[in-house]
Amino acid sequence: MSSPKAASWWARAARPARPPLPLVLMVRAAVGMVVPLAVGLVAGRVDLGVFAGLGAMHATMNDRVEPGRLRVARIGSAVFASALGMLVGSVLQHADVDGFGLGAALTVTAFVSGALSATGPRGSAAGMLLSVSAALGSGMPLPGPWWAAAPMVVAGAGFVVLLGLPAGVSGRPAADPRNRALAAVFEALGRTLADLGTARAADSRQVLTARLNQLQDLLPGRGTTASGGFEAGIEAGIEAGIEARFEAALAATEAATGLLWARRAVPPEVAEVPVRLAAAVRRGGGEVGVPDWRPDTPSRQALDVALRAAAETVAGRAARLGTAPVPPPDPWRLRARLWSRPSVRYGLRVALCIAVGSAVTANWPLSKGYWVPMTIAFVLKPDLGSVFLRAVSRSVGTVLGVAVTAALLVLTTDRWALTVTAALCVALLPYASAAHYGLNTVVMTPMALVLLQLGGQSGAAEFWPRVLDSVVASAVVLLFGCLLWPERPRHRIEPRLVDAASALRAYLDAVTAGRADRAEVWLRRTAYRALADARQEVRQGLAEPPPTGRLAERWLPATAALERLGGAVAAFAAQIRFGGRVPDPAEVDRVRRALDELTAAARAHRPPTTAADRPTGPHDPARSALGRAADELETLLANG
Repeated sequence: MSSPKAASWWARAARPARPPLPLVLMVRAAVGMVVPLAVGLVAGRVDLGVFAGLGAMHATMNDRVEPGRLRVARIGSAVFASALGMLVGSVLQHADVDGFGLGAALTVTAFVSGALSATGPRGSAAGMLLSVSAALGSGMPLPGPWWAAAPMVVAGAGFVVLLGLPAGVSGRPAADPRNRALAAVFEALGRTLADLGTARAADSRQVLTARLNQLQDLLPGRGTTASGGFEAGIEAGIEAGIEARFEAALAATEAATGLLWARRAVPPEVAEVPVRLAAAVRRGGGEVGVPDWRPDTPSRQALDVALRAAAETVAGRAARLGTAPVPPPDPWRLRARLWSRPSVRYGLRVALCIAVGSAVTANWPLSKGYWVPMTIAFVLKPDLGSVFLRAVSRSVGTVLGVAVTAALLVLTTDRWALTVTAALCVALLPYASAAHYGLNTVVMTPMALVLLQLGGQSGAAEFWPRVLDSVVASAVVLLFGCLLWPERPRHRIEPRLVDAASALRAYLDAVTAGRADRAEVWLRRTAYRALADARQEVRQGLAEPPPTGRLAERWLPATAALERLGGAVAAFAAQIRFGGRVPDPAEVDRVRRALDELTAAARAHRPPTTAADRPTGPHDPARSALGRAADELETLLANG
């Protein structure tokens, strides 16, 4: 009989998310797939159409509803890596490299792919597609001429990019993805304020942090707008307006975080203000009134000031908060990150698995040997959650996907019907990817098999061996990428906690130094994002079997304590700005020492054994917010 803990991690692993239907992305994906395949059928060059369809699929996997420049950069980096991998694989196949040489080349490519994958979200997408396309190019029958595979991948992806250009055009406030994201931030802020003092408040604040991260991802840094001309001036004005609203929303979020930590609610009419702000943003602007509610604590005063500033910016007027807009959150610092220890370690992990998979395919007669390294690359993508869960889901999803494809081919093998099927599958991909990795595999497997069928590269009898290929690949990942990989959980969870503690320390230093400038805003958002990343890593770890799940559970109290410390620092900043409090150096040093001890514990792999008692009543505004946070941290570390 399984224990309750075992049942809980299995329940977490199997539970799918329920994202909203991304209809715009789904329609764009279907059209992006069906047109290249249809053109290939009409022109009698379905072989070229299949590779263009692969490019469209790779673009769809990285498509988002966002401004055109960010969208082109996201898709472009991923598709460039895909085309490069396809070229590498095509050269290997055209040169008729033997099994040893092919395995060595794919292993080297896998190392670069893995190192690239660990540099950030864009690197993760690019690295995975580099390895996947290299495997496909080395095994799929090439079109004529052989070198045309890579350009057709680019052409198919380029068509998807073109389809989305009208949606990324600025100048339509209600349709601008940034305004939609800003409205989502205000709505999440309203829910957080409404939930203050209840058991739902912490979850609401996590949703609010996620919405802020999504909005910040859509805001380019200053100086990215092209200069010159009337249109450039209009664009610059739009950028400045959105950034000003983001600044006000960020200040209101900081105040709400402090109120959450202090366990103090606000009147319902105040909690309703962000909801009305969201509606005004969706309309393109307008007046929103803020009630005269006479805030009586520093954090409440900070919230009042921020909400009034937000109302001014939504109405199109300037508002000063004493802070500055934040730089973009996810710079792709490739040169700094590519050869870092985490990147090299992950590159070695992927290379080891690909090397073992290539050795298996070289010594075991598989009809489509490239399916094994391709599956390994998909399963080892670093930012998709539990590798264990993905390996299991990949095998189960492939069985279901093959069954669906086999049933379809019993009904028809007409190429036009298969083209429509491929378009329907790729249309489901944006939703399936967000819902669950297993569902993603169920959708992607029929799409891949239908593309092979269209190119005359496979028959119905060869579909079930893909189940064996996927099982082999998943077994390689589980054995060599999980069970035999040294200190695997520590390389994921504890570095995130170190980053979060370090970011909080820097934010605290800025607050206690009395800085209300760009640096503090940047440090504040860096700290919030680092906390969100740490929480996400721990949450993903809880969905894995021991030892990862056990380690994640042991670090959960420290993660919660760091999040509460973030709220305490926000409340302390409000006390300094609105309550006239002067930082006590001894008190600040207590928190710094506690953060340093927690950082040292994470680096030494020593999680605290129990959690500190959480306060049950509202915080006394006459007492320093930092003092109570120091008490909690010291208690936590004393139990370590």
